[in-house]
Amino acid sequence: MFVRKSLRQAGFTLLAATLLLTACNLGATPAPTVDVNTINTAAVATAMGQLSAQFTQTALAAPSATLIPTNTAVSLPTFGLATTTGAAPTTSGALPTVSFNSTPVAAGTTLPGFTPLASPAPSGPTASLGDACNNSSFQGDINIPDGTVLKPGENFQKVWALKNTGTCKWDEGYSLVYIGGSTPDLDPYTFNFKKSSDFVASGETINIGINLTTPCKPGKYEGTWRMRNDQGFYFGTYLSVRVEVKDKC
Repeated sequence: MFVRKSLRQAGFTLLAATLLLTACNLGATPAPTVDVNTINTAAVATAMGQLSAQFTQTALAAPSATLIPTNTAVSLPTFGLATTTGAAPTTSGALPTVSFNSTPVAAGTTLPGFTPLASPAPSGPTASLGDACNNSSFQGDINIPDGTVLKPGENFQKVWALKNTGTCKWDEGYSLVYIGGSTPDLDPYTFNFKKSSDFVASGETINIGINLTTPCKPGKYEGTWRMRNDQGFYFGTYLSVRVEVKDKC
């Protein structure tokens, strides 16, 4: 009896709760229906718009291509080459041909286009180096020419022919001075004009000698001399001696 009453009360309670909930939802707005196609269409439109804006910005940022100018051919002038026959030079672009002749050329024959060199002047008096007052020129070796072979420890005198080509007289105070060479092997010294018999007037030639001694060891030896005036200035040509010693003392 007690169970039936309890079940009946529970049933009334559930019925009342159901009616109450139904009454609360009567005035509510029904939930909207979601259209999936509309959502997809909007997403695609948004993505296309973003891509279009990105492409536009990329195009603005990228530098425009610069056209490289094409090379223009420039014609170069042609130069004519003179011929050995005296004909006028041509102005064509063709280069002349060169032939090599293997035929021997006779002595004394001048090849076209070449100027022969002058023959070396024979040995003799040398050009002088000085001024109008003081000058000299070498006239030749009186003895002991260059390359003479002498004995070791031999005393000898080297003599030159020297001409006064200046206007001033070589008198007291003038000297023939040793200026360099195989020092002191030849025991060189300076010749001083002290005696009147040694003085040399303008235009005169003197045979002037220097006493020397060869070394005791084999070798080639040389020495050079030059005139000096009474004021200490050197002038004129250079005088030299060159000898050889092959034995030893």
